[in-house]
Amino acid sequence: MIGLDYRHVLPFVSEAEIHNIAGRAEEAARKLTAKTGPGNEFLGWLDYPLTIKEKEIDEIIEAGKEIVNSAKVLVVIGIGGSYLGAQAVMDMMSDYFPADKRTQIIFAGNTLSSSYTARLLEYLENKDFSLNVISKSGTTTEPAIAFRLFRQLLRKKYGKEYYKRVYCATTIGKGALYNMARKNGYRLFSIPENIGGRYSVFTPVGLLPLAVSGIDIKELIAGAREAAIRHKSAPYPENEALIYAALRNLLYNKGKLIELLVFYEPKMRFFGEWYKQLFGESEGKENKGIFPASALYTTDLHSLGQYVQEGKRHLFETIVDVANPDLDIAIPAEAEDFDELNYLAGKTLSEVNKKALKGTVLAHVAGEIPNLLITIERLDPYHIGALLYFFMFACGVSGYLLGINPFNQEGVESYKRNMFALLGRKGYEELKKKLEEL
Repeated sequence: MIGLDYRHVLPFVSEAEIHNIAGRAEEAARKLTAKTGPGNEFLGWLDYPLTIKEKEIDEIIEAGKEIVNSAKVLVVIGIGGSYLGAQAVMDMMSDYFPADKRTQIIFAGNTLSSSYTARLLEYLENKDFSLNVISKSGTTTEPAIAFRLFRQLLRKKYGKEYYKRVYCATTIGKGALYNMARKNGYRLFSIPENIGGRYSVFTPVGLLPLAVSGIDIKELIAGAREAAIRHKSAPYPENEALIYAALRNLLYNKGKLIELLVFYEPKMRFFGEWYKQLFGESEGKENKGIFPASALYTTDLHSLGQYVQEGKRHLFETIVDVANPDLDIAIPAEAEDFDELNYLAGKTLSEVNKKALKGTVLAHVAGEIPNLLITIERLDPYHIGALLYFFMFACGVSGYLLGINPFNQEGVESYKRNMFALLGRKGYEELKKKLEEL
């Protein structure tokens, strides 16, 4: 399901070290699966693909059909984990140049850009649209502002019936968004209270917009389910998620402080954004953690390649490779070989891409950059579901290996408190005075 090749880490990490960390890795996995480690109140995602009811999935699919039948555009309002998973899967599954047939999905509430928001409001003026609002609390600044603005446009366009076009994913029974939904008759979907945003892609947070986009969410869950069974039970030597987490920890302790997640497929670029939030918010605690970055090769080899090859030796690369591309194309021969490419005639572009991958790995390893290779068979819902769960499970184990709580994110609140004070929110007067003194 998920292949892991770490031969190009062995020049930097010995087999003995990989063997010796087995006990710590297995103990970290036990804390995770037994739910005895820090942050265990947010481990609902661990079993969710195994426990989600078929009826709930069917209800999400039906709501997706309802949106497709009534709206040309679905605006998904959320930030961080409330949209990154869905955006990543959608990009991996979409056509490069989609025909304007299905309902268009646009993401909002993930930025405070006035230009973007104003343009989107203008764009929607003459289009039938619906809103999918995602927030546990309903008061997170960016999505809350967006919901207020787009709700106003909905009311203007559809009058009293506007509420039929609002679909909310939130914590049931508490919070501002839940109360607003109950008061106004918005359609409600549950975000389990024990699942944090960055681990929520298999809940209605990710599944509803994916259903609207036409993706087979049952297959996505099936892939995650198989991955959950494997990674929760397979022993250390055979468990790819445990080995990956262990190797990250060993490299971190050798001064490799940055992980560059690399793709050779443009559709995966946004997967890098999902990964960055997953590991950045999970591991960046107590002055610890690997800094997550991502790159698209071979494109970014023409910008970052020089630094990776000869810059500071504080990073390692993890490549996510798709074994079988959706399409392939052969390189033709030409009578006059002006570009000197006839030696490639008859080879396919995917062959060239694979050789570029191998050649880059060899060059970077020679330049003292360890390389891990993760492989999936193809970009389809089943394998994408397995890949997402693989990274989520590995992230939990990796956090416990670091000795931190991988399921909280108190640091994110710091900028919010300062922003609230500077904007004059009630209760932040004292902090505002301190900020003005700086």
